[in-house]
Amino acid sequence: MTEESDGRGAAGRPTPGTQSVDRAVAVLRSFEGAARQTPTEVAHRLGLSVSTAHRIVRALHDTGMLGRDALTERYFLGPTTAILGRLALERMGTTLLQPELTALRDGTGEAVSLGVRVGDEVAVLLHLPSAHPLRYDQPPGARNPIHGCAMGKALLAFADIDGDGADAAVAMAEPYRRYTPATLTTRAALEADLARVRERGYALNEEERIIGVRAVAAPVRDGSGRVFAAVALQGPAVRFGPDRMPGLTEAVLAAAGRLTALHRHLPGA
Repeated sequence: MTEESDGRGAAGRPTPGTQSVDRAVAVLRSFEGAARQTPTEVAHRLGLSVSTAHRIVRALHDTGMLGRDALTERYFLGPTTAILGRLALERMGTTLLQPELTALRDGTGEAVSLGVRVGDEVAVLLHLPSAHPLRYDQPPGARNPIHGCAMGKALLAFADIDGDGADAAVAMAEPYRRYTPATLTTRAALEADLARVRERGYALNEEERIIGVRAVAAPVRDGSGRVFAAVALQGPAVRFGPDRMPGLTEAVLAAAGRLTALHRHLPGA
């Protein structure tokens, strides 16, 4: 590729235009963890100069990507961001898929999530909480490490190898970040687990991210047969024991099949 086509200059350094885009995206993403911020707070969060943060925040505000509270002078995700997010969810078919996710939640009594891969993380698109007082919640927009959650392993195991598949996991530096004693922290351990996932058709999280939380996930395919999302049941380990896991696994696999069938009928799928 030329420097113009890939956005990178000599020695792999980002060109000025690419750097501006990367910084703008980073500023927007900083609001995932803080609902309202001043430009100075954004600067400190991202390690930017205050003048740079002010410039980017003002530009995003001018486009409606950020809103501003005139009393506190704090910024928040704006109407343009909300509109784009809603359109993205609709065009990914989540409106059509939500009834199936609700049926899975109601049929099992456990929390349900739908997630997609974003780099080395899984972004939660939809989450339906369990009605149980003891439960595990992760709101839409939450990010999970791809090697430490059931949805991530389902996405890795069944993705196209020549695209963003299992081999892409090794781009992470070893050892992978450890969250609990059960976390898979090496390429060899992750690849062995992904082989088991492909053999049985579903992925498990055996308290690998949070002690006391287990999950089971299966891949969801689009109209071309490509895995684009994963659906998961998550909950306390005390309710995800050997007596219930076969039924929970069967429910997730059935739901994933129905979600795949529904997605194939989306316009343009």
